[in-house]
Amino acid sequence: MLELPIVGQPEGTPQTLPRGGARRVYVETYGCQMNLNDTEIVLGILHANGYGIAESPEEADVILLNTCAVREHAEQRVLERLNHFKPYKRRKPELVVGVLGCMAERLRSRLLGTKQLVELVVGPDEYRKLPQLLEHAFAGEQGIAVRLSRVETYDDIEPLRTEGISAWVSIMRGCDKFCTFCIVPFTRGRERSRPLRSIVSELCRLWEQGFKEVTLLGQNVNSYRDPVTGADFADLLAACAEAVPQMRIRYLTSHPRDMSDKLIDTMAAYDNICKYIHLPVQSGSNRILQLMNRGYTVEQYLERIERIRSVMPDCALSTDIIAGFCTETEEDHRATLELLRTVRYDGAYMFKYSPREGTKAWKWGDDVPEEVKIRRLNEIIALQQQISYEINQHKELGRIHEVLVEGPSKRNPEQWQGRTDTNKVVIFARTPECRVGALLRVRIHAATSATLFGEVLEEVSPCP
Repeated sequence: MLELPIVGQPEGTPQTLPRGGARRVYVETYGCQMNLNDTEIVLGILHANGYGIAESPEEADVILLNTCAVREHAEQRVLERLNHFKPYKRRKPELVVGVLGCMAERLRSRLLGTKQLVELVVGPDEYRKLPQLLEHAFAGEQGIAVRLSRVETYDDIEPLRTEGISAWVSIMRGCDKFCTFCIVPFTRGRERSRPLRSIVSELCRLWEQGFKEVTLLGQNVNSYRDPVTGADFADLLAACAEAVPQMRIRYLTSHPRDMSDKLIDTMAAYDNICKYIHLPVQSGSNRILQLMNRGYTVEQYLERIERIRSVMPDCALSTDIIAGFCTETEEDHRATLELLRTVRYDGAYMFKYSPREGTKAWKWGDDVPEEVKIRRLNEIIALQQQISYEINQHKELGRIHEVLVEGPSKRNPEQWQGRTDTNKVVIFARTPECRVGALLRVRIHAATSATLFGEVLEEVSPCP
């Protein structure tokens, strides 16, 4: 899973526990949605072991950074953030600072004792050991636990979610695809899925707790297989949709190789399965796709897009693009631009290639000059922004959406915001119906490349 923005939870956002507890923990989360869900799992484990809240690092007995290793820039941000905690450690020598997640798995012992600061390094499959490792750390012992598991799914752990109307639900962990650029199989291990019944039960509990929307998470969700019955991802989606018919259901992230007709037809069959698909293509060049070990051609990818649009004409699409992968030529780059023009995505997450030690591509070197990568990335971004703007101008103006209200706009508290079924942000003036969790009908009257603006017509589903 590439690093995607966390809706409502920007990178570095502290995660907190209910007040109380003999010791208090402060957690910051960096990276993808899987990391955010992992933080909720960590908080669930610590809460069950008596830890309480720290609103800031100054108040904490434990500071934990849950990290990402997908790109070098993500790791650099974490290392810089660790430097900010040195004064806290000097003022409070008993403070325990730890690094969790993919970066912990990748760098392991190199993080321990980083400038006499980090005392705890715990990988994504070892969170159950945190309470014991913390007790040892308070006694002055450094701790490291980074072993990958073929069975760990934390299926019996209740994630501790703070507040909100949307929840992340992990349905599987790890990845078996081994794309040559990707570190995920080495930091999160091989694929293993949670039982379907436990996932459906969790969604039912979330609905009872007041959550209105869930996103099912996995590195490649459409590789899901129920370990008990063998049910596939389409079966899981259908079971979830039927169990909580009033809850919106999304998912991230799909692999084009596994985007089956059955899955597309299942999405179309249920109104509460959101009509939005994130389908990472990475490149528009068959030569580069083969080097990346993606397992499909551009022609096969476009056939999947055509199938999606034939069954769900209004389904929104987004993708991932990597600019400047090993040996990428101008011809390869132009092929990617042409793919964008052909598909016309609603949005995209676009990055320049970042070599990751341990991947197959690491051995090939990073032969595309930095200035060329940046120029190609900027051309991709400019084209995609133009396409997104044109789509919103031609398809969205005058359209009426059912919008799930998320709360006040960050820029103007008099304006509120919500999200469409197609995952687009809508800004609208506050009305009496504007309550977090309400479902409103909103007519769109203006749009940028990234945001829609509308007026509230009526409430569809009151917030209890």
